[in-house]
Parts: sequence; structure tokens; C-alpha cells
Amino acid sequence: MTAKKTRSRSRQHHPNGSASSAFSPSASASDMNGSFRERQKHHSPLDAPEDSASQTARLMERSSFTLDEAPPPISAVEKSLAGGDDGSKGFFELPEQDRRNFLLLVMLYFLQGIPMGLAGGSVPFLLKSHLSYGQIGVYSLASYPYSLKLLWSPIVDAIWSSRVGRRKSWILPIQALSGLGMIWLGRHAQEMMEKAGEDGGKGVWGFTGWWFGLVFMCATQDIAVDGWALTLLSPTNLSYASTAQTVGLTAGHFLSYTVFLALSSPDFTNKYFRSSPQAHGLMTLDSYLQFWGWAYLLVTLGLAILKKEDRTREKGEGVWGVYKVMGGILKLRNIQIFILIHLIAKIGFQANDAVTNLKLLDKGFSQEDLALTVLIDFPFEISLGYYAGKWSEQYRPVTVWCWAFMGRLAAAIFAQAVVMAFPVGGTTGWYLLVVIVEHVFSTFMSTVMFVAISAFHAKIADPLIGGTYMTLLATVSNLGGTFPRFFVLKFVDMFSVATCIPPTKAPADLKGTLITQPFSCVLEAEKHRCLDGGGACDVRRDGYYIVNILCVVFGIVTFWGFIRPKALQLQNLPMRAWRLSNGS
Repeated sequence: MTAKKTRSRSRQHHPNGSASSAFSPSASASDMNGSFRERQKHHSPLDAPEDSASQTARLMERSSFTLDEAPPPISAVEKSLAGGDDGSKGFFELPEQDRRNFLLLVMLYFLQGIPMGLAGGSVPFLLKSHLSYGQIGVYSLASYPYSLKLLWSPIVDAIWSSRVGRRKSWILPIQALSGLGMIWLGRHAQEMMEKAGEDGGKGVWGFTGWWFGLVFMCATQDIAVDGWALTLLSPTNLSYASTAQTVGLTAGHFLSYTVFLALSSPDFTNKYFRSSPQAHGLMTLDSYLQFWGWAYLLVTLGLAILKKEDRTREKGEGVWGVYKVMGGILKLRNIQIFILIHLIAKIGFQANDAVTNLKLLDKGFSQEDLALTVLIDFPFEISLGYYAGKWSEQYRPVTVWCWAFMGRLAAAIFAQAVVMAFPVGGTTGWYLLVVIVEHVFSTFMSTVMFVAISAFHAKIADPLIGGTYMTLLATVSNLGGTFPRFFVLKFVDMFSVATCIPPTKAPADLKGTLITQPFSCVLEAEKHRCLDGGGACDVRRDGYYIVNILCVVFGIVTFWGFIRPKALQLQNLPMRAWRLSNGS
């Protein structure tokens, strides 16, 4: 927590006697899959641009200031002086310094998206041929640092070297360590993946540990970059921080997920890039990791030499002071209810998010077709996200979130029907089209939910402690989608029943030991042993269908019985209900 935030936390009393915090024209940071939303408020029609603390103090002096409702609309004169009817500016209308800093933010967020796209997107699909669903559930633990970064974000915010710079003190060493980690992992990743499923899946823990460390570095870098974004851009153009995060993270994730899967697929590259087929793609996980590891180191060197961070005069109140603020927020009753909603809200569609695409690959859907599906989904995700933002401004954000919640439950049912309808003879043109529609629909509902709840977070977060407040809300939101995944993938294996049927006679192209006795082939290693030994793995009960239905039923019951009524009730609370009382 910075000194500027501490100084501006002094309370002034509204005429009705209620103690209150002020709104501030500042931006607040959210998570990786999150957006960095800026709420620009009133600008003086006569004065030059002020800093955040000056604007906060001036707004609090208004006789109309209240926390019982949103601030009054900006006047036409204020809108005009802000840069247009809606206060927005085009990129090329920004000052040159803001344009350069915007591009710097895009690059930093883009670098975060590279390993995150691999860790959360490509690697689980590559592991599917080596591990069971339960073992992939172990690997899903690697994504936890992004959901737990609130635990160490006060350390990043409170400790730094004044010689290096408050944010560069963290970004430079973290990026260097990330680059070195990617180079090392790039030399061993393929071998570790192949050995991950051996000896009952014991090797997956070491593989998961390396990715856990890499994601930890990305999460720590995200904390520092989000904080730097608040000072790199001028106060009147902070909305571009959101654009930088969206463009950078989405592009990095897209490159490491969709593009990498396509270019590493032999089928895709043979079809579109080669005249004579080969048994491998244009790149491997090893080569891709090593390339970006060296790119990380080069960018870090350039950042250290070419970009000077403005010297901060903020001393801060120390790590313990920031943790005390977090403790005060957590004591608010409505925050506790909101956290509970976040922790259970995503269980209803967790099986769809975690398993559906893996199940399609298991059924015979090719990696080439999956890459094409996600490739087509990308422009829809960007464009439809724009409309999601408009709806969150036009309607009340929690109301929009509830609509999308029901849409995601419907998408989970739709996805199961698509998996069940997989053609016996393999993928057809019509089936591919249905999968694309299902994928776009599911992604769209997810995007609307995310944008809407991010808008509500920005509305209720106290701007004077906005970084800590928003990180807390984003953390519990992420955790609600992270912790169930491990159990969902485990349950898919638990509920599945599959038996290896021995062949009637030894096949000529036997790849392993001939199967002579039936055995369970639920786990991926046992399934490979069955097929290599000439057997056939007969799936008598698919755990995915059971777990998905259980998740959807849980989602429906909790949504109508608790989540919806409580969320709408929280939406109607006055602003003072979300603020810390004086002296807390």
C-alpha cells in the first residue's frame, strides 16, 4: 500500500452523517484471464489535469457527494474537455509518451500470455496421450499461482529498490528467471511429458512443479505490471491500460495455444504447409519454449537499458499495513457472501470447461480440427467481448452476469450432446460446424460473465485501496474456477468403467505384449497397453457424462436457491456498504 493511498484515505462526512471514502478517477487491476478496468469520473472544466489524490479531494468536497448511489453524470462541458462526447480518444490522438508506454504495456502483457497459453491451453492437450484425466487433474495444480497471487501481492507492492524503480525491481528479475526457466524446460519438456505417466503417474508431479514455478513467475510479473500501468499512462488516458492488457494477454495466449497447437500438429502442417507429409509439425514444445526463453532475456535486457522508471516518492506503510487493509475488507459481511458466491459459482460448468475438448480428442476429433475451431473462435471472442462490455454499461452488471450464468449452464448441456453425437465414422463437415458453434457459444457466455463481474468489481471497489481490493476480488473469482478442476478430472476417472477385451488371435502388427486377460483400461497408460497388445478398450460407462450432469444440477440448484437472489441483493446495496469504516 503506498503513502499516497494512505494519505487520501482520510474520511470526510457526508451531510447525512455517514463516513465515506471518495471515488477516484483511477484504474484497477484484475487477473490474467481478467481485464484492467478504468472508471473515469469528473474532470474540472477549468483546471489543468490533476493527479488522482487532488481529484479525489475535490470530488469529496461537493455537496452532492454520497455513497448511497453512483456519482451524477458528467456534464457536457466536462465531456467535451475530456476529449469528445464520450470522453474517449483514438490511439493516435494520445500524447507520444502515452503511445510509447501503451506499446510497452502491450509487450509486457504479451510476454505473460506466452507461458500462460502453454500452461493452461496447449500442454493439457499434449499430455492427453500420456496421462489419464485424474493425472491431468494433478497437472492442473500448476495454474494455482494465478488464483493465489493475492497472498504475496502486498510484498510486491511494498518492497522495491529506489535505484532500480518500484516496478522494474520486480519485473526485471522475474522476467529473467522466467526466461531461464523456459530455456531449461525447453530442453527437457518433451522427455518429461513422455515419462509423466510412468510408474502410476509419479512423473507428473515433477513436470507440474516446473510449470507451477513458471506460472508463479507470470503471476508475480502480472502484479508488478498492473501496478506500473497506473503510472505509465496519464490519468486521463488510463482506460488504455485495459486495452493494453486485453490485447497483450489475448495475443500471447492465442499464439501459444491456437497457433502453437496448429503448427505443432503433423496433420495441420502437412495439409497447409508441406508438399510431402512428415511425421512431425513445424515446431515442438521444446523448440517453442527455448525460443521464447531467449526472447524473454533479450526483452529484459532492453527494458533494463532503454526504459527508465520515474522515481517514486512513495514510502508506503509496509507489507503488514497492506495485509491489515486486506483483513479489514475480509471482515465486511457482504464481501464474505460475495466470496462464497465466487467460490461455488463456476462449479456448474467446470466439467465442460475442463473436460469437453479433451473428450472430443479422446473420441477421435483431430488436433488439426481443434486448432481450426479455436482459430475461428478467436475473432468472435474479441468482437463479442466488446458487446459484453456495452451490455454491462447499459444494464446492471450483476443482472447481465446472471443471464450469462444460465447461458453457460445451457452451453454445458449443449457440449455434452455434441460429444455424445460424435460420428462413428469420424469427423464430418457438418459435425465440425456444430463443434465450432458449440465452442463459440460457450466462449461467448464465459466472456460475458467475466466482463460483467469485472464491471461490478470496478463499481464496488474502493478506489483509495483499489489495487488491493480488486486483486482480492479477482483472486477469489479465479480460485472459484481453479480449485474444482482437480476434483472434476479425478471424478471423471472414478465414474468411468472400461475393460480391455483380449484379441481372439494375435495381430500381425503387435506393438506390445499380447493381451490374454481382461483388465481395466480407464487410465491412459492401461489404455495404451491394451491397444498395443492387440486388445480393444470397451468403455461401458463414461464418467464425463455423469460428472457434467452432476455439475449442471449443482449449478442450477445453487443458482436459483442462493447465487441469484444473493447476487442481486448485493447489487442493490449502497456504495458505503463496500467501504471500510473510518479507522479500520
